[in-house]
Amino acid sequence: MNRRLSIIGMPMDLGQMRRGVDMGPSAIRYAGIIESLKPLFDEIHDLGDIAIGRPEVIVDKKSNLRNLDLVAEKNAVLAEKVDEIIQSGAFPLILGGDHSIAIGTLAGVAKHYQNLGVIWYDAHGDLNTAETSPSGNIHGMPLAVSLGIGHPLLTGIGGYSPKVKPENVVIIGARSLDEGERILIKEKGIKVFTMHEIDRLGMSRVMEETIAYLKDKTDGVHLSLDLDGIDPSECPGVGTPVIGGISYRESHLAMEMLEESNLITSAEFVEVNPILDERNKTASIAVELMGSLFGEKLL
Repeated sequence: MNRRLSIIGMPMDLGQMRRGVDMGPSAIRYAGIIESLKPLFDEIHDLGDIAIGRPEVIVDKKSNLRNLDLVAEKNAVLAEKVDEIIQSGAFPLILGGDHSIAIGTLAGVAKHYQNLGVIWYDAHGDLNTAETSPSGNIHGMPLAVSLGIGHPLLTGIGGYSPKVKPENVVIIGARSLDEGERILIKEKGIKVFTMHEIDRLGMSRVMEETIAYLKDKTDGVHLSLDLDGIDPSECPGVGTPVIGGISYRESHLAMEMLEESNLITSAEFVEVNPILDERNKTASIAVELMGSLFGEKLL
């Protein structure tokens, strides 16, 4: 079977307040993504970046959400591009940009599956709404939006909602949750492996349980990997670092186990901010993790 990969850059920083994350796709390319992944695929197509522009920050008066209209508009464009990639038979890999881009990614992916699974590899739950968010930053809301919870301009992207069912979501690496997110997790019964579970069970067991949980009830699984899921001592180039995170080696093991499971049908790597980084270290780790996800082996 011909293995094809299509890459889209989504250089968007509108979902939060720290500039620099718009340069994430460029940093990942500079770290050698094409060269690293080329041996693992028959074809790789870099489709370039979706144009975002340099707009002024606009806070929606009714919802208090930052850049609501433009975030919705650009995510709709991303959804169309992702849809086209899947229709072409290629694997879609999206490079962020802040985590609000997952709204568009999932809108493009989920229409191709009856029961899409989502692995949310992140220090945060990203389950806030306009009512629960302390900041109004949409990068803290994409998982809630994809569950059909949030502003209709966001939940309605792609013309359908929800994109994913709560019982098909697994959050891995959580260690910073707002009160509203905790309530929503309990209400919806979302499976979460916090750092407590990772420390106590070990990453191998966490991934075994994640794979078993999703394997029989999903017909595709999307990986949404936020680099702040990894400890900031190893990935300093992120906008919202939280100490006590997943290690570099644990993350490689997680990616290797996902590759062996053959579950992952689409992926995005987000929140790389080279302005906050050390010699492009975070982007380089993102590329190395992609290698493990796509089957790179030492021997």
